Amino acid sequence: MSFSADERERYARHILLKEVGGPGQQKLKAATVAIVGMGGLGAPAALYLAAAGVGALRLIDHDSVALSNLQRQIIFGTGDVGAPKVASAEGALLALNPNIDIDTLVMRIDGSNAEATLDGADIVLDGTDDFATRFAVNDACHALGITLVSGAVGRWDGQVSTFKSGHTKTLPLEQRLPCYRCLVPDTPPDAETCERTGIIGALTGVIGSMMALEAIKEIVGAGESLAGRLLLYDGLAATARIVALKRDPKCRTCAHD
Repeated sequence: MSFSADERERYARHILLKEVGGPGQQKLKAATVAIVGMGGLGAPAALYLAAAGVGALRLIDHDSVALSNLQRQIIFGTGDVGAPKVASAEGALLALNPNIDIDTLVMRIDGSNAEATLDGADIVLDGTDDFATRFAVNDACHALGITLVSGAVGRWDGQVSTFKSGHTKTLPLEQRLPCYRCLVPDTPPDAETCERTGIIGALTGVIGSMMALEAIKEIVGAGESLAGRLLLYDGLAATARIVALKRDPKCRTCAHD
């Protein structure tokens, strides 16, 4: 897979990195990443993945741009209010990098359509704030053997993890990795959304950028994966820590393979 002169200059700072180089940049160009939710997390993640040269992005969201989104969903502008999020995002991403392919799907993912919608992606990023959607995406990624990068934010704190349970479901039980349902078996009784509780806008940029970084690492094979680990970030305290995740032997998604 060759690069044009434009691409060689555009990705020069990547190609200089020993962990990426030309071969890694070719992997990025060949990759397909699906982003579920073009909100506070999906917006910065999509921008950085497009800038990085990920060859194909699949944008999935059922919603339209609202004025209240602009405080954190930096891919949109005032003129986009009222337009479908995926359509507005497509324009912004192609303006940033015209060398990529973008597929837009105006839809809500659920258990009936998740596998068909995500099939063919190399990595899925989930930044939605709806647990039914998160569970459907996790179940589909596990069944299809697709790596899932999941991010979530609260008022001032956020978390990121990578789930690769679908890659390990044929291994002995002690070697299998957890899925998202091992971490969150059911919808928490106190689950809230930023519409109800508020959110500091810049936090979504931090967590969304971390999601993009983890996806890039997975594609090029650099560094240590967050699979089996959860990164917790506290924006007010300016601290971060990582905790180990364990596979739930009774998990309704991954325990019966």
